[in-house]
Amino acid sequence: MASPGIVSSVEIGSDKLQGLLGFPSTAAHGLVIFAHGSGSGRLSPRNQHVAHGLRRAGLATLLLDLLTPTEELDRANVFNIELLARRLASATRWAQRNVATAKLPIGYFGASTGGGAALAAAVAVGGAVRAVVSRGGRPDLAANALDHVRAPTLLIVGGADTTVIDLNRQALERIRARKSLVIVPGAGHLFEQPGALDEVTDLAAEWFIDFLPPRMALPAEFPQFEDRREAGRQLAAALRRFRHDDPIILALPRGGVPVAYEIAEALDAPLDVVLVRKIGAPGHPEYGLGAVVDGKDPQVVLNEAATGQLRPSPEYLAGELRRQLAEMERRRAVYRHGRQALPVKGRTVIVVDDGIATGGTVKAVLKALSRTGVEHTILAVPLAPLEVLEELREMADEVVCLASPVPFHAVGLHYKDFEQTNDAEVIALLNRVAERPLRRPQTAQPGATDFRAR
Repeated sequence: MASPGIVSSVEIGSDKLQGLLGFPSTAAHGLVIFAHGSGSGRLSPRNQHVAHGLRRAGLATLLLDLLTPTEELDRANVFNIELLARRLASATRWAQRNVATAKLPIGYFGASTGGGAALAAAVAVGGAVRAVVSRGGRPDLAANALDHVRAPTLLIVGGADTTVIDLNRQALERIRARKSLVIVPGAGHLFEQPGALDEVTDLAAEWFIDFLPPRMALPAEFPQFEDRREAGRQLAAALRRFRHDDPIILALPRGGVPVAYEIAEALDAPLDVVLVRKIGAPGHPEYGLGAVVDGKDPQVVLNEAATGQLRPSPEYLAGELRRQLAEMERRRAVYRHGRQALPVKGRTVIVVDDGIATGGTVKAVLKALSRTGVEHTILAVPLAPLEVLEELREMADEVVCLASPVPFHAVGLHYKDFEQTNDAEVIALLNRVAERPLRRPQTAQPGATDFRAR
């Protein structure tokens, strides 16, 4: 089968893994690395069929032999998930350094035992892998790693592959990320039935295109957005896959509101603010000791390292807390004009800010939100430091971030226009969304509770 674009042989890492690196004829949307536990992964006809289809969809592909010819002779190596995952992680690091692939978001496509290896490797490399697809895979072999998977995961199983269906269903229950199980009617373990492998390819391409949003091309020295509204429009494009999930958009005021407004408009979603205030250090209010999140019982999240170092008195903390609660009460009255907070229980919630530096207030919001019965939490920001994003991925179901400049400068330096957002602008944008008719019916959420109720 002729492949679109260019396919070339590569040798990867100290293990000298043999691979085939392929690019579509147009600009690549992302890179999909294949994981196959048995036989020659790069020469597998089924893998090549899927890779061909992914390149036609605009994705680069890397087909790999995770085992050497000698290792393949020992059948036990096919089930050595630790070895396969380690080799896959090595290939991922190679792709991040390779000039041709370094800027592409990465996904994994695993087949058979490679499905388990892909999930284990996704945990090992953290946020480097943005999506995983498994075809007729054994995700159960990822063992304890299943509980830590954060990459959106699609499991595809043949309808006639009954034993593997049960194993995939059990694995799906343990994965906490965005996930889906698709059963292809009548297909066997190898998807040899006419049209079955094409269906796998179409499903995989759609999943990867949804979850491998293109990284933003920004100048190296000071990456910049024109303003918050423009950043919001770019974020909205990366969040389009949630448009059918009936999401609620929660903005951190004030700067997060113009960003969130563009997302709410694009996704035809309701918009509200989540009121959170930093608890500043004595004499240094810009240095956060923690944060307080509004609610029926306001939740205080302290930075133990900061409080342990500065040792603020209980009297100071109590006074600072009263001051921030009073400001939140003022903002609630001004921003909502008597409207009730949007109920979030059982809903998909997208939390939005205009950028993250240390992540203190966002962490407090995510922690508070986790106690309200939210079904799915997505954190969406234009930019943030890589090390902070890794921490936040443990607190949200998904994190969508357009840019992580290295070195990371203050958030405002990455905007051409970073004028302070005032209350009048916040009120106008919230009112505009609240007063517009939704262009689609909202899904009823029985038993939903106010965000302020624990």
